[in-house]
Amino acid sequence: MTIKSVPITRFPEWRALAAHYHDVHATHLRDLFAKDPTRGERMTAEAAGVRLDYSKNRVSDETLRLLLDLATEAQLKDRIDAMFRGEKINVSEGRPALHVALRTPKTASIMVDGVNVVPQVHAVLDKMAQLVNRVRGGSWRGHTGKRITAVINIGIGGSDLGPVMAYEALRYYSDRALTFRFVSNVDGTDFAEAVRDLSPEETLFIVSSKTFTTLETMTNAASARAWALGGLGGDNAAIAKHFVAVSTNAEEVSKFGIDTANMFEFWDWVGGRYSMDSAIGLSTMIAIGPENFRSMLAGFHEMDEHFRTAPFAQNLPVLMGLLSIWYNDFFGAQTVAVLPYEQYLKRFPAYLQQLTMESNGKHVRLDGTPVSCDTGSVYWGEPGTNGQHSFYQLIHQGTRLIPCDFIVFVDSLNPLGQHHDILLANVFAQGEALAFGKTAAEVRAEGSPDWLVPHRVFEGNRPSNTILLQKLTPAALGKLVALYEHSVFTQGVIWQIDSFDQWGVELGKVLAKRIIAEIATPNETLEHDSSTNALIRRYRMLKEKS
Repeated sequence: MTIKSVPITRFPEWRALAAHYHDVHATHLRDLFAKDPTRGERMTAEAAGVRLDYSKNRVSDETLRLLLDLATEAQLKDRIDAMFRGEKINVSEGRPALHVALRTPKTASIMVDGVNVVPQVHAVLDKMAQLVNRVRGGSWRGHTGKRITAVINIGIGGSDLGPVMAYEALRYYSDRALTFRFVSNVDGTDFAEAVRDLSPEETLFIVSSKTFTTLETMTNAASARAWALGGLGGDNAAIAKHFVAVSTNAEEVSKFGIDTANMFEFWDWVGGRYSMDSAIGLSTMIAIGPENFRSMLAGFHEMDEHFRTAPFAQNLPVLMGLLSIWYNDFFGAQTVAVLPYEQYLKRFPAYLQQLTMESNGKHVRLDGTPVSCDTGSVYWGEPGTNGQHSFYQLIHQGTRLIPCDFIVFVDSLNPLGQHHDILLANVFAQGEALAFGKTAAEVRAEGSPDWLVPHRVFEGNRPSNTILLQKLTPAALGKLVALYEHSVFTQGVIWQIDSFDQWGVELGKVLAKRIIAEIATPNETLEHDSSTNALIRRYRMLKEKS
């Protein structure tokens, strides 16, 4: 499809939004709710068991109309259809962005270069399930004949953040007879602590690297190999019983000592940060079982279909994406706080950091010309209620506007007295307090002396979404992740950027490889800037003394 060459900021719809912002930016949520008593029920959207309450946003019906007009003019529907058709919308790499194919039913057909990729996806899923059933059932035995009791996933970026988030999120459904650890950091401490209390005889490593050459991953994998061999008598044949691979490089996998029958493929049309529901999710499937894993995929697919087919005015990912545009580009909000009121989702904000910032942290448009507006908010957050006793102060009374996403579940997986009612009372209270605040008159009416009044005033007018689901199930997690995936895509389309490449990670990698060699060869001439040269020399000197 043809992409418009005109920057988004020159669209009449963008200019209309800028004029509208000038007229309404000072309007308080107190006034918006006072003028429309039905606002709280009306400004909601629901699909796939996910309810989005966006009424506490600083928007009117006119704002929403203008944002929806912008989405239409930016050809969002065409871009959505192109993604689902398997077109090469990742323009800088000449690839499709087909994570949606990873959760498509067997009966579907998605063509890439004339080949239906859906059967390939399900063949890998079936192969994963066979291995998973062997490990969980105890028929997979280690080199000395013992059952596997620990699984360590070695990866980085999308090969780590997705699996560790999914494991923590779905731990309730996991096999508690198995221990799961995740190693990503090239800092040796990460690996050392992961294996400290484990036995090589009972440990299975999953090495996840598409090329099987990723520096951090393969450094950790080499240490894992040495650790395993050290506890298994040094027999290289043991590696095949204690390592499997998620990769496409059969030659390197075999050279490492892994049986290529235990290599699980994924494809270059799957970006790392979109890959948790591919073979990258092997550790997740071992933890929760094939049936629960497929339930998670079904949840992904349900949200995919909603995004693909629903009118924009009722489309959850589209609405969330457009609201993000409104705050990022018109209010100048630089960050978004994601606040799950569910302890199992403690790693969800960290997962979203890669999904959002690696996707939309771009400075050029699809055609290579500079963007004409800010792109890519900074995403961060912690579970409630912990955050209420740390950074919420800044959100409530600070000088920066920080839109918030509250994530809430009706049913607790671990009901314990009044705990869940107290938890939900807190999240509902936070949304209300952020929106409406407390005026000076209200503070005085409570008996506060005049000198204290300014300290106790809450301006309010701080926007938030509330995302409500029934219960955290595997399917619910799939829906939630897909919701944010497609919100990110919506923003990228509006900004006219490629949300699926990540060239920004390359330069540091190249320089690091050069510096590794320079550290290893102390006499080598350094040709960096004066600061970097001095740091390398000081490290060399201190290392020699240690």
